[in-house]
Formats: sequence, structure tokens, C-alpha cells
Amino acid sequence: MIVVEPYNVVWPQWFGVLQARLAPFLEGIDHQIEHVGSTSVPGLAAKPIIDMDIIVAAGGLERAIAAVVSAGYTHRGELGIVGRHAFGNPDGEPLPAHHLYVCVEGADSLRNHLVLRDHLRANPDAVRRYGALKMRLARVHVDDIDAYVEGKTDFILGVLQGAGMSLGSLDDIRQANKAP
Repeated sequence: MIVVEPYNVVWPQWFGVLQARLAPFLEGIDHQIEHVGSTSVPGLAAKPIIDMDIIVAAGGLERAIAAVVSAGYTHRGELGIVGRHAFGNPDGEPLPAHHLYVCVEGADSLRNHLVLRDHLRANPDAVRRYGALKMRLARVHVDDIDAYVEGKTDFILGVLQGAGMSLGSLDDIRQANKAP
């Protein structure tokens, strides 16, 4: 069941808990950890799941993946999104619901996350429109996450196109967001 709820002020705190848990494992690796996705945008309705990107240079990718695995996560690979490595969460730990990715600096998949987040943070009207779209899609596609994701795609692509993302990159994102 897809649950989209009004913004919750606890989401940044959950991100902080998760970031602090990962920090010791990433010591010595040049990285940034970014809170991305809808829970990172004040006032935006969202699924109550924290999205996190660990950003590394291409040369640090293997070390970062190994560090995240040593923290108890399961490496799931790129899953069709170039430059973004997904992880399954540790078993048996009471952690906030989250999605964790290690992203290569400069990858379109990372740019997608950061540009959308930053645009929404700077545009309250876009937050209102995107939040209403997400709430409507969650009601219409209660048990169909693929249709929910595909339904958000045109809004996201409009933001990314406005930020100057290339047509090739936009097409890749459209294909990745298509329901199978």
C-alpha cells in the first residue's frame, strides 16, 4: 500500500540518526551524505521513507560500497540506474524506514536527486503542486508503486528540463520511471 502523508518535522531527525550511524563506517573515504527525496523538502507530502545519497568520486566507489556493506547493508547493484548503487537495509535493527544509495559524483542519477530537491526547497508553489500530485497518485494507485512513480515523471522531468538537464538524460530518467 502506498502511503503519502503530510510533511513531518521528524524526517530530518531520522536522516540525522541514519547519517550518524553510517559515519564511522565511512571514515577515511572522501564522501558527502545528502538527504534527498521528498522527505528532505520542508512542507512536502511524502512517503515516510528517508532517501539518502552517499556521494563519492568514481575512484572511491568500491571502498564506499565495501564500507556500507560492513555497516550491515546488502549491495543490490545499480538496478538499471547508472552511477547509483542501491542497498538493502540491515536486518534486525530498529532503523527509520529508508533507501540508501552510493552515487558517483557527477552522475545524472545524483544530479536528478539534487536538482529536484533544491528546486523544490526554493519554490513553495512547486512544493504545493507536487505534494498534491503525490497525494492524488497515492489514492489512485493504492497498490501500484510503478504507476505511482510513472505518474510523477512528467512533473520531475519538467523541473529537470528547466534546470538544463540534457534530452538524453531526461529520456533515461523517463525510461527508468516507466512501469514495466
